[in-house]
Amino acid sequence: MSLIASDHFRIVVGLGKSGMSLVRFLANRGTSFAVADTRENPPELVTLRRDYPHVEVRCGELDVEFLCRADELYVSPGLALATPALQAAAARGVKLSGDIDLFARNAKAPIVAISGSNAKSTVTTLVGEMAAAAGKRVAVGGNLGTPALDLLSDDVELYVMELSSFQLETTHDLGAEVATVLNVSEDHMDRYSGLPAYHLAKHRIFRGARQVVVNRQDALSRPLMGEGLPCWTFGLSKPDFKAFGIREENGEKYLAFEFQNLMPVRELKIRGAHNQSNALAALALGHAVGLPFDAMLSSLRSFGGLEHRCQWVRDLDGVSYYNDSKATNVGAALAAIEGLGADIEGKLVLIAGGDGKGADFKDLKGPVAEHCRAVVLMGRDADLIAAALGDAVPQVRATSLDDAIAHCKALAQPGDAVLLSPACASFDMFKNYEERGLLFARAVEALA
Repeated sequence: MSLIASDHFRIVVGLGKSGMSLVRFLANRGTSFAVADTRENPPELVTLRRDYPHVEVRCGELDVEFLCRADELYVSPGLALATPALQAAAARGVKLSGDIDLFARNAKAPIVAISGSNAKSTVTTLVGEMAAAAGKRVAVGGNLGTPALDLLSDDVELYVMELSSFQLETTHDLGAEVATVLNVSEDHMDRYSGLPAYHLAKHRIFRGARQVVVNRQDALSRPLMGEGLPCWTFGLSKPDFKAFGIREENGEKYLAFEFQNLMPVRELKIRGAHNQSNALAALALGHAVGLPFDAMLSSLRSFGGLEHRCQWVRDLDGVSYYNDSKATNVGAALAAIEGLGADIEGKLVLIAGGDGKGADFKDLKGPVAEHCRAVVLMGRDADLIAAALGDAVPQVRATSLDDAIAHCKALAQPGDAVLLSPACASFDMFKNYEERGLLFARAVEALA
């Protein structure tokens, strides 16, 4: 039985992947609805007209009078709530909501909810694999992979959800069994008025949560609400009560819980201190929902990492090449530079640049000076990054990925690593970060 009244009229605003999942959900429940999109030819328009020819759809500039026919608008994460037509509808009493709110109202199994400026896909995937290894019927998705509403099933025992700040803007009461904001650093500053607004959007994930997981090394990950809730922490320091961290004994580092060593860090396939932190976050979340340690540790030992996330591509002439194309913001690039830089014998040759989304690149200067031999810059905001780095390391400009990789091959020395970690979105030169990463890997494989 769906928890949605059928006598009200809804409008799905945005006909992308999540919009189409809303269409399917509402149609299957006999709900009266229409669709609107700011684009003249949205991605799922052909599918909508083929499968749901009776549904009214309006493309192009949003019509406030049309929107005000609805009791509730389900707004796509890609469309800012500050859009004037949406604000006008809200001022006239129309509720602005989204697919995650609807998912939360209808999900019967506990939800593990994960957000953060970076590493959320890695941690979400890890927790999903841990749950599967423990024999749970688990569904994984949200901002990663399958849209939330397409996951709903009475057979699911646990939902593991990656949620973006855009999705959380329209989420009013998630009610997760356990929720976390892994970290907060500047991202999407082209959409938010500043870091505080972005931070507040992320922290909507804690609304109604029964337990929370906090990053000890990032004060901005601590909930703004929910005093008295059970709280588990993770971080690279030595753990104490209700905490996951790193303990060192006889020169060997261990992932640990409270005062118990769980497994040697060297048994992780994923490299770098940032991935040790990710492993600890996943352990904390899994432990909060009762997953046994043996299943979780087994998953950690076999997990090789995600595509485009500090992914090893090849070794050539004593130099390792890593694809971290998913580092679309400064925080993600910093995690890779510091994590991988501390884990190799030599230095990094960094490829960075693209669409910076209004970010400030000044935080890159110190870690680049410490860990990098040189930086190869490309894309729209190369000048901004160059100015922020100043004279930290030698800089080279490239006109394409192939050009950048050729420069890197010439600059790198045995023991070094070439790292594509752009600190920027890819849209100025590529379809998405996946295409950027695939082209990088292809060019690296072609090196002789």
